[in-house]
Amino acid sequence: MSLDSPDKSYLILVLNPGSTSTKISVYENERERFTATVRHPAQEMARFQSIPEQLGFRLETVKKALAADWAGAAFDAAVGRGGLVQPIASGTYAVNDLMLADLRGPGAARHASSLGAVLAHEFGREWGRPAFIVDPVVVDELEPVARVTGLPHVARSSILHALNQKAVARQCAADLGLKYEQARLVVAHLGGGISIGAHRGGRIIDVNNALTGEGPFSPERCGGLAVAEVINLCFSGRYTQAELLSFTNKNGGLTAHLQTNDLRECENRIERGDRQAAVVVEALAYQVSKEIGAMAAVLSGRVDAIALTGGLAYSAGLVARIEGRVKALAPVRLYPGEKEMEALALGALRVLRGEEEAKVYAPC
Repeated sequence: MSLDSPDKSYLILVLNPGSTSTKISVYENERERFTATVRHPAQEMARFQSIPEQLGFRLETVKKALAADWAGAAFDAAVGRGGLVQPIASGTYAVNDLMLADLRGPGAARHASSLGAVLAHEFGREWGRPAFIVDPVVVDELEPVARVTGLPHVARSSILHALNQKAVARQCAADLGLKYEQARLVVAHLGGGISIGAHRGGRIIDVNNALTGEGPFSPERCGGLAVAEVINLCFSGRYTQAELLSFTNKNGGLTAHLQTNDLRECENRIERGDRQAAVVVEALAYQVSKEIGAMAAVLSGRVDAIALTGGLAYSAGLVARIEGRVKALAPVRLYPGEKEMEALALGALRVLRGEEEAKVYAPC
């Protein structure tokens, strides 16, 4: 049911907190009217002992950014990036008390994205308007067979760049003249973390867990490793538990090999004759290509397109390396960067227009 007339012009505040920045946009229907990215230096954030402690600081950051032109504007909704809530299906969710409680728990509070829903809730409460999240990172649509591992007490789970994966998949399907629900796609989000998903029937039926150590390594993450070797490292006495965990999502990948998470710097080194950089970057493209091939197998080899997205997709060299290996599987389409702010706004807009119902967050 629509919250207002379908002809109404809707004004939506979009919030995307990250570890070193707060992204803020104002959308009027599909049109972005304002955008700002406020950077937070490490020394500025060091005064906070936990992510929840940043809430007041982030609220003031947003208010200052909006003060010049948008203070007192009649917003219809606020929407934030979804954090590490409980696994849920994709869609737009109304922020509720259960979600807020989960986002303030110790597990969810590991990443700044968990503040997205809380920030949206604070603004929505102030205005008397709804607050939403859209396609959080824990969207879980895996097929039952995709959950099984070689140990019965360890199941595979879905943590990925769901917001951008879904947005790019919809765009790619439209470019092919298909509805998203009709398309069979492999979408590779290539950023600080890498997630590669098999999309079928409007669902991501399999994807590497991009947070805890599956799939290809990335600029910051170690990806999949030989289990026995990891166990040996755990008992070697060389690293603490915290240091080992940091390899999974912060200090692995390019950072571990080349002491930088910047692919552009790696490519500059290659141009200067750095052989180690050349091998590592080639290995990155090799592992991404292998995972794309694995997801093509999930789709039984019937793939309408392979979509490459994320910040690394701006690298012509990396894209060429990947395309050279996977183009025989399906046409490769390029969607560099990310569409997260737009995807958040459009998710809220569909609910405001009555095109879909806001889902209720009530995980089992």
